[in-house]
Amino acid sequence: VQLQASGGGLVQAGGSLRLSCAASGRTFSSYAMGWFRQAPGKEREFVAAISWGGGVTSYADSVKGRFTISRDNAKNMVYLQMNSLKPEDTAVYYCASCRYSSTARLTTAYDYWGQGTLVTVSS
Repeated sequence: VQLQASGGGLVQAGGSLRLSCAASGRTFSSYAMGWFRQAPGKEREFVAAISWGGGVTSYADSVKGRFTISRDNAKNMVYLQMNSLKPEDTAVYYCASCRYSSTARLTTAYDYWGQGTLVTVSS
């Protein structure tokens, strides 16, 4: 399984970015997908997850109302729309494929990870 994340960059506080993740190697539509992030000196943390069919989503409290996760099973893609970005959102963002069809917040529930894309939010 390969996951390729893209779309990171430098943005001012209050701005927006859209991250994309292209998946290949297994039946994409059978598994939930998630986004995690890791800031310098901190542990990797859950950001958002979406169920296999896209009908159920889950968000960390810190991003709820600002970020939106979505997926296109026909294209094997998952997205993270990030609005109203804050400096504390600065991190490397990783997409991951879940072992299950339903959403999960623990890193141990995910068995494949992308390489990460850096998001930097300036104040």
